[in-house]
Amino acid sequence: QAPIKAACEDMSCKTGFPEDVHSAVVSRSVHGGQPLLNVGFRSCDGNKKIHFGSSEPGDFRVGEDGVVYAERSFQLSAEPTEFVVSAQDKETQQEWQMRVKLTPEPALTGASEKDQRKIEEIIFPWQQYKHSSPLKRQKRDWVIPPINLPENSKGPFPQELVRIRSDRDKSLSLRYSVTGPGADQPPTGIFIINPISGQLSVTKPLDREQIASFHLRAHAVDVNGNQVENPIDIVINVIDMNDNRPEFLHQVWNGTVPEGSKPGTYVMTVTAIDADDPNAQNGMLRYRILSQAPSSPSPNMFTINNETGDIITVAAGLDREKVQQYTLIIQATDMEGNPTYGLSNTATAVIAVTDVNDNPPEFTAMTFYGEVPENRMDVIVANLTVTDKDQPHTPAWNAMYRLTGGDPTGRFSILTDPNSNDGLVTVVKPIDFETNRMFVLTVAAENQVPLAKGIQHPPQSTATVSITVIDVNESPYFVPNPKLVRQEEGLMAGSMLTTFTAQDPDRYMQQTSLRYSKLSDPANWLKIDPINGQITTTAVLDRESIYVQNNMYNATFLASDNGIPPMSGTGTLQIYLLDINDNAPQVHPKEATTCETLQPNAINITAVDPDIDPNAGPFAFELPDTPASIKRNWTIVRISGDHAQLSLRIRFLEAGIYDVPIVITDSGNPHASSTSLLKVKVCQCDLNGDCTDVDRIVGAGLGTGAIIAILLCIIILLILVLMFVVWMKRRDKERQAKQLLIDPEDDVRDNILKYDEEGGGEEDQDYDLSQLQQPDTVEPDAIKPVGIRRLDERPIHAEPQYPVRSAAPHPGDIGDFINEGLKAADNDPTAPPYDSLLVFDYEGSGSTAGSLSSLNSSSSGGEQDYDYLNDWGPRFKKLADMYGGGDD
Repeated sequence: QAPIKAACEDMSCKTGFPEDVHSAVVSRSVHGGQPLLNVGFRSCDGNKKIHFGSSEPGDFRVGEDGVVYAERSFQLSAEPTEFVVSAQDKETQQEWQMRVKLTPEPALTGASEKDQRKIEEIIFPWQQYKHSSPLKRQKRDWVIPPINLPENSKGPFPQELVRIRSDRDKSLSLRYSVTGPGADQPPTGIFIINPISGQLSVTKPLDREQIASFHLRAHAVDVNGNQVENPIDIVINVIDMNDNRPEFLHQVWNGTVPEGSKPGTYVMTVTAIDADDPNAQNGMLRYRILSQAPSSPSPNMFTINNETGDIITVAAGLDREKVQQYTLIIQATDMEGNPTYGLSNTATAVIAVTDVNDNPPEFTAMTFYGEVPENRMDVIVANLTVTDKDQPHTPAWNAMYRLTGGDPTGRFSILTDPNSNDGLVTVVKPIDFETNRMFVLTVAAENQVPLAKGIQHPPQSTATVSITVIDVNESPYFVPNPKLVRQEEGLMAGSMLTTFTAQDPDRYMQQTSLRYSKLSDPANWLKIDPINGQITTTAVLDRESIYVQNNMYNATFLASDNGIPPMSGTGTLQIYLLDINDNAPQVHPKEATTCETLQPNAINITAVDPDIDPNAGPFAFELPDTPASIKRNWTIVRISGDHAQLSLRIRFLEAGIYDVPIVITDSGNPHASSTSLLKVKVCQCDLNGDCTDVDRIVGAGLGTGAIIAILLCIIILLILVLMFVVWMKRRDKERQAKQLLIDPEDDVRDNILKYDEEGGGEEDQDYDLSQLQQPDTVEPDAIKPVGIRRLDERPIHAEPQYPVRSAAPHPGDIGDFINEGLKAADNDPTAPPYDSLLVFDYEGSGSTAGSLSSLNSSSSGGEQDYDYLNDWGPRFKKLADMYGGGDD
């Protein structure tokens, strides 16, 4: 910066580029990040912040120091490459520009090419010593040009590339080595170096599509491993060969173009890629269309940009109604489309011609006809059909219908059927035949979207719809409806009330007069004349009736004609009844309770009158003169217009029930009065004024019917309990009788059971000895002492405890025999394991038990006396019958 500062001090210093056009010669192959030149921008003020830019930022980049770098790797063409470098002051926004022209180095020919084939020699940077200074200064490193090596080389291998040498190898014995990817790092072994001569070689063919360049570092050390020279960087670029065919991203490309598009309309873009270097001819692709199907209306309807792959239209006449789709065969060729040396591939482009609204809807007829009965709504009276050549079910095909005349009152609307595209003329308001007998509508049809520009057809089609209204028999109607009549109540039966008639709207139909009938009369007070509609009463009108609500009584009548079909209409007659004083007031409540003493003994009563003002309150209350005991015992005082208070006049009145007549008079004109009986229950009271005797319960409202109902419930409950007790006793007797009636032969507890198969002996059988015990007389089982039980005895559960057998007149029992045998077996140490009553191992000849045939009664038992079996009870009755009782 010293020269720059010195120049700034001079008045002639000028900030900017030194020249307007800067020319430089660079190698033909440029690699990304490679420094190319320095623009040499000069600033008179060193503090200014200058920002550099390039007109081709995708290819060249300018650093803050003014050095121009290649942004990517590419091949310079034979023609000079030009671009503009700009510099801008960030503070003042002042800007300077300079044009840069890059010229590639000339190609080597003849002897120069032979010299190039010689193995190059790379010498490590050397060091020099200044004699005038004891300090050592190292020479600045130079940039070693990269080594270019073509891919897919056929060898022979190893192939020598370059020789690395240090100028100190004359005085020292040096060893050379290289490091980096491709040498000692993956992928290893691609490059090797002779450690003595420094000869760098490649061992196998390279593939640029896998690794485009290798960055190695060369080292020189002495025999002791000490570094002699600084490492130098070696860049080996793999030169691309055309060994890859273009490949389309998709084999089939789909695009669309509107029909009627003008030439030059963009359709779609197809893209192919080539694995070769895209900056070299090997990766530069060119596109072209091989064929078009169909070829109408022209065989060249489309063209393609040979560099970008953009497909555009080149001819007019695209009509979807004629050709809906085109199929193009696209070819991509590398080597800039050279058909001789380039590799190519093909793909298919399918272009669909989309529909535009170039055909308006057209009615299939000029006039449509329909008819509709009068007073009908939401009915379709006519179908309007149109044709449209555009694609169905698209906005360009869908029709919209619009009424343009003939319906000033808006009684019709037209909806579109989404499936058929027909117009449905619908009635939305009732039509009266007597007013309108026919409608002539004008309808227009158009599409949902407007017609495309340049279409000569009119945008809409019009038609006429003639609709005839059919006369039908209509219902008669009452006028007015409802009809209000004001009448005083009490009108006697047979009186004429009013006339309620209806009208028939069918003026053009020949019909007889209407007939009237009664449809609803809740109180059955009225009748109507079927001819003239005169209404008369059949009972007295009573405003206080339950059928009158808010002084209003409603009745409904029916008017019918004799048309085909017969029709009828209803009308409501509302009778507003005016009140008269036809009801006398009554006392409320009808019963009351008071104490037999003077204090406290007041009873509050209320007068109730169904009439309304002025025929109701205020009321007058008084006691009658007869009988004389009423006024002697009681007194009444009015406390308000509707309320009075009855109390005892004497100090004490005996407990009981008294009927007290009370005369109540209303305020009507004339007055209406009545004598009402008040049932007063006089009882003994406590200090609080509450009844304390039985009469209080009766007075509380527990009547005779309630008492009878309670008594009936109690009687029914007692009968149910008695029936249950009787049933339980009867059940016990049946159970006892059933036990006595059991046949001893059917009792399995004292019978020998016969089994078809004996099994493996009694060791594997468990017997429940309780089956051999009599249910009513069993004796407790002897609990074996611990010292007597054998160790080899099978441990089962604890033996059951039987109750002590009661003394009976039967001296013998098979249970005693079995128990004694069981005790003997328990006390016998020589018995086999697992206790059993008897174990029969073998019954061969010589058995001491003898033969079972000795039990034969005819041979061996004839001389014995078995009469004692009769004394052993019912269980041995069978044996007693067989052996006892004499010779029979």
